[in-house]
Amino acid sequence: MNIVHIANFYGPKSGGIRTTLHHLGKEYSKNGHSFTYIVPGISLFSEVTPFGLRITVPSLPLPFSGGYRIIKSNKQIKKYLTLLKPDRIEISDRFTLLSIGKWAKNRKIPSLVFSHETLEGLSGALIPRLPFRSKLVNWHNTRLASSFDNVVATTDFAATEFIKLDTKNLAKIALGVDLENFHPLKRSTEIHNKYGKGSKCLIVHCGRLSPEKNPELSLAALKELVSRNIDARLVFIGMGPQWKKLKTLAEGYPVDFLGFIANPELIAEILASADVTLAPGPIETFCLAALESISAGTPVVASNTSAVGEVLNASGVEPAGFVARNSAVDFADAILRVLSHEQMRIFARTQAENFSWETTVKKILELQSDSKFGDFEKNERSIA
Repeated sequence: MNIVHIANFYGPKSGGIRTTLHHLGKEYSKNGHSFTYIVPGISLFSEVTPFGLRITVPSLPLPFSGGYRIIKSNKQIKKYLTLLKPDRIEISDRFTLLSIGKWAKNRKIPSLVFSHETLEGLSGALIPRLPFRSKLVNWHNTRLASSFDNVVATTDFAATEFIKLDTKNLAKIALGVDLENFHPLKRSTEIHNKYGKGSKCLIVHCGRLSPEKNPELSLAALKELVSRNIDARLVFIGMGPQWKKLKTLAEGYPVDFLGFIANPELIAEILASADVTLAPGPIETFCLAALESISAGTPVVASNTSAVGEVLNASGVEPAGFVARNSAVDFADAILRVLSHEQMRIFARTQAENFSWETTVKKILELQSDSKFGDFEKNERSIA
């Protein structure tokens, strides 16, 4: 089968979308399918990668995004699709690529769109005083669902705004994690000492430094711990538009900024060697970085308004971390709870083993078979 995936917000320093596309491509190839992914860039370019054929197309920079780009012309994309003759089309962008779904439907090419974010939450974060927010969100989500054969949500949290519309073609499929690279055996005293600089507690925030991810809360939590005389150091991994602001706010505190790290093996070593990682994004619908952390055996403290608690099994008897209200005091309290929980590193790895890219792709392929289309109950998968 010839599968084509079109995505925005993919670039040399992007996180979740890039990781997702690469692992989907690897697994599709293992299953005997060909995979092409079309992503934004400066000019038209194609190359064969370990994950499939990557086609980079002209795009426009997205202001104040820290380097993200948006594909310039859907008309050109449709021309490329005509040449590629896909058997299946996948989309990772619920906004600008809507017309691709209608194009696919007119040609009876099965299609799906990943809902990587909650529109209600995203619009609230970016435009707090948006008039008629719920009506606009419902209108867009209804239009989105009608444009594609299936809408894929990765968690119950992500699915909620479609469930309330009684969306018939909704499926819940969790993403996976590289269980081999992100492994507890990579935990190292040497790495802990190097990045912790001798501090007793090494805390890591791994993710894009942008407003909707709320990295300021991680810094505020560290400051709260310092005020309680806790010997801790915070390390930020990642870049984004808030990088300069955060560096200024962190002056005088035990905080380091490592920037974007392209080496997944090094990221795995740092995550495994940390004592706790933070996922403060209040509207996260999945958070691959949190899943990578628990796969490496390191528990996570996450926002209680996001989906990350589902991934962590935070309400279960063997949680991989805790959730907290979006305040420095509550995050600091949750961090100390994690540090006092001796079994949590074991719980973290055990929970991560419920997720694999092999399972993710198996479920997507099942979803795309004719007998599975539009049946949320059959395609819903528990991620606990």
